Amino acid sequence: QVQLVESGGGSVQAGGSLTLSCVAARSTFGTHCTAWFRQEPDKAREGVAAIDRDGSTKYSGSVQGRFTVSRDSSKNTLYLQMNGLKPEDTAMYSCAAWDCSWTNTEHWERVALRPAAYLSWGLGTQVTVSS
Repeated sequence: QVQLVESGGGSVQAGGSLTLSCVAARSTFGTHCTAWFRQEPDKAREGVAAIDRDGSTKYSGSVQGRFTVSRDSSKNTLYLQMNGLKPEDTAMYSCAAWDCSWTNTEHWERVALRPAAYLSWGLGTQVTVSS
């Protein structure tokens, strides 16, 4: 498993922007697929954005066009740029990773935003958007 640490959360007004970071303890992106998830109290964890080993990305419909996932392999860091934030984006955001070196793109497409696919998780960073 991979140790992951998120940062960058905070409180913003609706329409504002935040960039979340997730630092991996070791070189990860060559073998692992990664993603951002979010969770509100008493609600199920929701997949937000994912990126595979080759750099392909996948987004949930609720954030498509507003959020951008990216990574910097030299820094072992995953990012989530969030623009046009809405009050409904308020949640605890976590990054996650799984070793997908054995799988193919078709399989990744099916599981990319499913929490059950991921074995390594960070503790999360809180994002609060006020109206």
